[in-house]
Amino acid sequence: MTKRIEARFEQCRAEGRAALVTYIMAGDPDPETSLEILKSLPKAGADIVEFGLPFTDPMADGPAIQAAGLRALKVGQDTVKTLDLIRRFRAEDRDTPVILMGYFNPLYVYGVDRFLADAKEVGVDGLIIVDLPPEEDDELCLPALKAGLAFIRLATPTTDDARLPAVLANTAGFVYYVSITGITGAATPDFGKVASAVERIKHHTPLPVVVGFGVKSGAHAAAVAKGADGVVVGSALIDVLKGTLDAEGRATSRSVEAVTTLVKELSEGVRSVSKRAAA
Repeated sequence: MTKRIEARFEQCRAEGRAALVTYIMAGDPDPETSLEILKSLPKAGADIVEFGLPFTDPMADGPAIQAAGLRALKVGQDTVKTLDLIRRFRAEDRDTPVILMGYFNPLYVYGVDRFLADAKEVGVDGLIIVDLPPEEDDELCLPALKAGLAFIRLATPTTDDARLPAVLANTAGFVYYVSITGITGAATPDFGKVASAVERIKHHTPLPVVVGFGVKSGAHAAAVAKGADGVVVGSALIDVLKGTLDAEGRATSRSVEAVTTLVKELSEGVRSVSKRAAA
């Protein structure tokens, strides 16, 4: 299995801090701008990047990411073009883990075996496919693990101790804890409850636990970083990007800089929380 994810968390532990995981949508608002943003994320302080795969019916995503996906689809973004953007990213960055996040339908249409081979070849490290529960592991999870890609599972506030072992059984890379019940970007989490939930999950797995949904600022990121191994931010970055687009939804000279400015704030928030370095 690719070692970039493990190596990045080891680096963050050695530095005594949580990791910053940032999400953007492939092809939003156009392929070249999304690639420019993707390249800029590690330089602004992102440790791991999630690249969204556009889909017409993103049931777990709130209005911001839904709109980003529609903007990407409107300009013709698809699975082939998304993998090509990752290939181009890898030509300049060999170290930053890249996670593809999306839904199973586009991968099913593409062909699971073909997709896994192509994803591995261009430098994808892991997958977050939110509509495949553990009961469907044969569809993608187990083939992905066999191909050497991490399959990252979501745990939620409703994932109790009876359900958690099934969720964790074939999870690799890290565990993604959804901090709220609902869709992305919909609410601000209760940071005290999040810390307790992370502690509970860590009793069941040695994997890093990262927290996403509802993190919008450096202060939020710092609050989550106190208890989690990583902090995920997506909708807030999409919102900032959208605010720079022109009346036709096209990128402007401010688009990339606006996203990286927020990433720098988030990075400072995460790095402001000192955690015990690995021995």
